[in-house]
Amino acid sequence: MIKSFCVSLIAISALLTSLNAAAVEYRLPAKESRLIGENQYYVVPEGKLTLEAIAAEFQLGLSNMMEANPGVDPYLPKPGSTLVIPHQLILPDAPRKGIVINSAEMRLYYYPKGTNTVEVLPIGIGQVGRDTPENWVTQVYRKRANPTWTPTQKTREIYAAKGVELPDVWPAGPDNPMGLFALYVGNLFAVHGTNASFGIGLRVSQGCVRLREDDIEHLFNSVPVGTRVEFVNQPIKATVEPDGNRYLEVHQPLSETIEQFESNEQLPLTLNKQITAIVAHADTDSFTLKRLLEQRTGIPTRINTAQQAHNEQQLSPKNSD
Repeated sequence: MIKSFCVSLIAISALLTSLNAAAVEYRLPAKESRLIGENQYYVVPEGKLTLEAIAAEFQLGLSNMMEANPGVDPYLPKPGSTLVIPHQLILPDAPRKGIVINSAEMRLYYYPKGTNTVEVLPIGIGQVGRDTPENWVTQVYRKRANPTWTPTQKTREIYAAKGVELPDVWPAGPDNPMGLFALYVGNLFAVHGTNASFGIGLRVSQGCVRLREDDIEHLFNSVPVGTRVEFVNQPIKATVEPDGNRYLEVHQPLSETIEQFESNEQLPLTLNKQITAIVAHADTDSFTLKRLLEQRTGIPTRINTAQQAHNEQQLSPKNSD
């Protein structure tokens, strides 16, 4: 961890319990609420500091920082400039139990049993054509420290086309692409570490979920075998909060083809029935909605007027006589 950062943290929420080398931990909101945390702000210090280094310091993936700070130079952010640290989130539309992996935002959510908290960690996911699963519910079948890696035939063929011959079994150790810890959630699928110093928040793996070494070690020590694991792909998340405010969080959807991945054109977004119902209100600010769907910053933003939220709160059953 880089200790010499010049950090300006503004309006840190009481909902954000801790930020450390293991995870960002939030206290869970009430059952009817899904909005957690607060964004922070960071002043880039002098010196050659990459966006990846800043992302790692704040437990974020590179894509999280690039979405929240469009136009920033990922290799050398301008010293003295202020970056948004996107630590306010809408919880995925999934049960609050076990592990939930949202590939679209490249985040893993872990709900430790009996704690009323959620831990959020950044991840790397599968390359186009080697996609990380979605709409899949499984469990942690086993855990292994110092895992070996057995490349599939397809993986060997991909590497061979690049002139790299992979061994039948890659031995355990610091050079192993799976890192030092692995949680196996399927026959050939794992949540594991990495031997690289980059790739978190990017599509770089052969399909598995990749974490930084501190993060996977934390999960390895915290997550019991048998823990439920759900994979989702939710580029748009929405919530109606108890105070009547409605929030939308929009990410860039995942490319499905190499052509899409290499194109500069924005991919189409699909609003499901639940999200459509949340945005289809007369008081929705159409300008804000259009901006969110176009910019896709991954930052939760209120889409209704404050007055309408007040009226809805006054009419809600819990506020009635």
